[in-house]
Amino acid sequence: MPRQELARFLRERRAALRPYELGLPSDTPRRTPGLRREEVAELAHMSVDYYVRLEQARGPRPSPRILEALAQALRLTPAERSHLFRLAGTSAPPPAAGAVRNVRPHVARMLWRLPETGAIVTDATYGVIAWNPLAQALLGGDLGRGTANLARRRFLGEGRLHESSSVEEFGSIVVARLRRAADRYPYDPRLTALLDELHAGSAEFHQLWETRPVHAPGHRVKALDHPTAGRLRLNCDVLLVPEDDQEIVLITADPGSPSARALRGLAPNG
Repeated sequence: MPRQELARFLRERRAALRPYELGLPSDTPRRTPGLRREEVAELAHMSVDYYVRLEQARGPRPSPRILEALAQALRLTPAERSHLFRLAGTSAPPPAAGAVRNVRPHVARMLWRLPETGAIVTDATYGVIAWNPLAQALLGGDLGRGTANLARRRFLGEGRLHESSSVEEFGSIVVARLRRAADRYPYDPRLTALLDELHAGSAEFHQLWETRPVHAPGHRVKALDHPTAGRLRLNCDVLLVPEDDQEIVLITADPGSPSARALRGLAPNG
């Protein structure tokens, strides 16, 4: 493995990224262009020390899982991704033909162990493929029928029952993720049909698509107007399932807050 070349490639790709493209703070002074090492490590879900050793040509041969995480964190194109795997002396697995729409059993079981947390799993096209009872009580609509798609909810109003303070920001997040999906799964017929539907049915979606927004999953706070629980202040955090290109969205309230008490009241056993 040519460690020096791999280290140089990682440094160059990190320097080429801009914090605002990934939803990171960009108003603080930076000594060098691009992202900080700790920011890349956080996006790739690895220790800072491990990533630093890779950039300094001191690290061990990265595993395919680590390489895939780095490719996503550094927003590599398919050609750059293949180059990264070649530098590491590993054959890059071909991109999936389409988004993975089955949830792993252990992920689905985990949702049911979170009684005071609303939790859903979305695939790369924002289809909701798993959810727990509190999420259904919170989000309602078509969630319980297993046909919910958060992109359709946001831009076409399908199945959406409640208004949220984050609706504008979420629009950019949806478009950014669907753009990534379109790059990764160009031959997925269901994704192609979804994008055609959104472009035809929403001028807002079409306009946002042209701006090419970029967002990274993270912590967000929003207010949700629920018909029975009232106005709720909720925390939304995203966990990644990188091997399947899926996201677990966890919806909670601050402990001891009125919203937390309201969530307990909404829970099926609350």
